Amino acid sequence: MVKRIIIIVLALSIVLGFIFWKFGPSINFFNKPKTSGPITLTYWGLWEEDSLIRPIIASYQKQNPNISINYERKSSLNYRTRVQTQIREGVGPDIFRIHNSWLPMFESDLAPAPKNIFVLSDYKNMFYPIAQDSFVKGDQILAAPMEVDGLVLFYNEEILAGVGGKPPKNWQEFIDLAVKMTVKDSSGIKTAGAAMGATGNVDNWSDIIGLLLLQQPGVDLSNVATPQVLEVLKFYVGFITDPKKKTWDFNLPNSTSMFASNRLGFYFAPSWRAHELRVANPNLKFKTAPVPQLSGKNVAWATFWVESVSVKSKNIEEAWKFVKFLTSAETEKLLYQQASQIRLFGEPYSLVSLAPELINAPLVGAVISQGPNYKFWYLSSNTFDAGINDEMIKYWEDGINATLAGTDPAAALQTVDRGVKQVLDKYTKTVPVPSGR
Repeated sequence: MVKRIIIIVLALSIVLGFIFWKFGPSINFFNKPKTSGPITLTYWGLWEEDSLIRPIIASYQKQNPNISINYERKSSLNYRTRVQTQIREGVGPDIFRIHNSWLPMFESDLAPAPKNIFVLSDYKNMFYPIAQDSFVKGDQILAAPMEVDGLVLFYNEEILAGVGGKPPKNWQEFIDLAVKMTVKDSSGIKTAGAAMGATGNVDNWSDIIGLLLLQQPGVDLSNVATPQVLEVLKFYVGFITDPKKKTWDFNLPNSTSMFASNRLGFYFAPSWRAHELRVANPNLKFKTAPVPQLSGKNVAWATFWVESVSVKSKNIEEAWKFVKFLTSAETEKLLYQQASQIRLFGEPYSLVSLAPELINAPLVGAVISQGPNYKFWYLSSNTFDAGINDEMIKYWEDGINATLAGTDPAAALQTVDRGVKQVLDKYTKTVPVPSGR
């Protein structure tokens, strides 16, 4: 009996010893947490220099010593196609910037935010509605913004004061003031009241068209061969073709140069153009105001960049934790303060809770005051996407130029409409089309 017990004990010892040798290192005895090794996340940015992002990363790494963040600032040239190609080949970044209009092109490349990091109801309360419109699909959050931006009305303080004007609230006031500010002689326009009507020398012209379409009642953006859109087209080109409201011409320098050289009263652009203007002319006296509105409707035009996580990342949860950190109030305020030391201001806050801190700022206040009213469409300039925006813009550019060359506007719109449908079919077959209604 004793021998049998000894044999059994020896046999069990041999079996258990083999099991421990084979599998012991992976067995978590006594429920001790397994220590995670160091993780490196690659983060591609576009506009912010390394010197601005480095303190943010250092703060995060101090709180999370097992995480290393490798920040790389990329050129905007062919950025969309480069980042998308690398992601799909499995060698792209973990975290990267995309434009708020790019979801139709990037949806399959994005990892949704884990629900333990971003709760949808919290996300909707944290950010302006445009974030939900741009990046929430069903119950999935596909990107998060560190900033918000869009078209604002830049105005030359001296030129506007010269005609006794104040920033216009509606489009009729805008037209009246623009006409008053326009100075002409026998050779043409010397001081322009407003940069509107053309494509070649009006920076951000496609954003202006997008704004007008979204403000116009009854516009269906997937079907633009309509009387409502025809009215928008005629209104826009009228700043060149209508003698009663002519404030611009083809032979003038581009609108940014005109505004910087003190020869333009009204100029539409996102807030970041202010940095260019200050560098071009440090003595220029200008401010910004919300864009003019049609009566009974309040719509502004959004165009901004956000942070997203690659579906191919090996550390999706850790990447999203860093994105959550980037969009926190403390991080946004720190980044804004640092940027303000080297330029006029930082990125306007994406968080609704921080609106009171910037609402009265001389140049950024207009961006923030429009926050609840931002909408978008696929006519955003300066995304360099070789995709949904650039292709859509080209059809509208051809239509406007044809109208200015004498083509019947309704016929020009028919051609634009065919192009719009082709672009939407190509990129948004399964994506709901935003409506201007």
